[in-house]
Amino acid sequence: MKTLQGEGVLITYALGSCIGLCFHDPRLRLGALLHIMLPLNMETGRTHPLKYADTGIKETLKALEAKGASRARMTVKIAGGAKMFEVSGGGGLGNIGQRNIESVHAILKRENLHLIGEHTGGTVARTLLFDVVSGQACIRSYGQKDIIF
Repeated sequence: MKTLQGEGVLITYALGSCIGLCFHDPRLRLGALLHIMLPLNMETGRTHPLKYADTGIKETLKALEAKGASRARMTVKIAGGAKMFEVSGGGGLGNIGQRNIESVHAILKRENLHLIGEHTGGTVARTLLFDVVSGQACIRSYGQKDIIF
């Protein structure tokens, strides 16, 4: 997770089943980009909270609110959650991307955050760029046109 205020672009690479979340407070020109890998933190001692949707979102909100961000003004855009591998046996491991999407949706709703843009699912990895001034997000994937949202 990185925060940035004033101007600039935050970038995260290789969003396969992972999810990138762009948090934006337009009045403060303040943003954060969080790259989560798994839906829930089941880690003993929770030494890496930013890797997980539940604890990562919570920590990101703490960091933004410490800089004066308001949840009432804040918007969120998400990208990622692809199904990168076919796993036989019907277990949940093969579709971690979908589990990540569902977890992020539930947590954002619980935290009363406004999800205003989403580019999730599919089978391709994404690079996510986020401009903290405009709040604009851009998705880049190999062999495809950029998607602005």
